[in-house]
Amino acid sequence: MYTLVVREDTIRIPAEYIREGQSLSQHVDRLAHQAFEGKFDDDDNFVVVTYDHKMIDRGRIIHGDGAIYQNVRFKAVLFHLDTNEIVDGAVSEILEFGAFVQMGPLEGLLHKSQILEEPVNINQGEGRIVGNRSGATLSMTNPVRSRVVTLSLNPHDPRSSKIGLTCKQPGLGAHDWIAGGE
Repeated sequence: MYTLVVREDTIRIPAEYIREGQSLSQHVDRLAHQAFEGKFDDDDNFVVVTYDHKMIDRGRIIHGDGAIYQNVRFKAVLFHLDTNEIVDGAVSEILEFGAFVQMGPLEGLLHKSQILEEPVNINQGEGRIVGNRSGATLSMTNPVRSRVVTLSLNPHDPRSSKIGLTCKQPGLGAHDWIAGGE
């Protein structure tokens, strides 16, 4: 899920940051955070955080732009999901159609048909989902282990990515169900 990597990429330093007596390096951290964090890279890794930014060589000025395009080397923490991957998360919201599960920086939907091998009752007001026969309960903030069944990432708006989850297999579900043999 999480990996730490060293990357090299380019940031754009606008012309207004080029001032006599000031160092460009004082702007690199902020501009690199804005350029890379909270976005998907080309390999569908979500860039959680970047740090230890170092300028590489001299930047380039592109005719007609006036900004400096500066290569930087930095460390990045990446979050990656694959279809069929088993993930741990916490219930972040309960709605009439199921529960949202927070997995690191992203949320997935655990549809009511994918929670148990039985019908469930959803009490949105109390923030609880209860199995009709077993009485197994899923509530807000409960830790949950699930499997990623669908993955549709949106590189332009990561928060609108669609991640479908299931708990309908042995070893999956709320952590207290797993411990209790539910």
